[in-house]
Amino acid sequence: MRKLLVLTAILVLSSIASPLFAQQDNFIEQYVERLENSKKYLLLVAETMPEENYTFKPTPESLSFEEHLMHIAWAMDWHSESLLGGRAARDWDTDTTLKVADKSKAEMMATIDKTFDTAITFINHFELVKLEERLDYFGADRTKRQILLLLSDHITHHRAQMLVYMRLNQLVPPRYVLFQ
Repeated sequence: MRKLLVLTAILVLSSIASPLFAQQDNFIEQYVERLENSKKYLLLVAETMPEENYTFKPTPESLSFEEHLMHIAWAMDWHSESLLGGRAARDWDTDTTLKVADKSKAEMMATIDKTFDTAITFINHFELVKLEERLDYFGADRTKRQILLLLSDHITHHRAQMLVYMRLNQLVPPRYVLFQ
């Protein structure tokens, strides 16, 4: 009788735990799919904007189109490799890898492409158990899962500003495709 109770308890617990672990496993897969789609759309936006408009900014204190583009690269690198991965952050004052720094449109697009690929590889290999670890995120206590979601929001925020810049230059942005 005791063996039957133990076996029943194990079956009940595993039936409850399995869906929870499956949901956790799907998070990385779904997040990477979203990031890959975001990359495709951002590159399409970057390609659609003529290079002569890359320096456009609507006000002196605004970032330019190209600065938004490279800021996305910087943020992806910092959130994934440094904040979540523990690598020392790039020195903003001296490292020009992820800055405009006289890059051509093609060079910036290649940088964005490579930065997305590096972040996607990092996230694909991220240990699931670390998603619930907590970090100080600009004074807020956040899980690493939340930080990934914040990164996605950040990319969308800056890309949306780039789309507005296109409209301000009488350009039609590429059609938004669901889940990008």
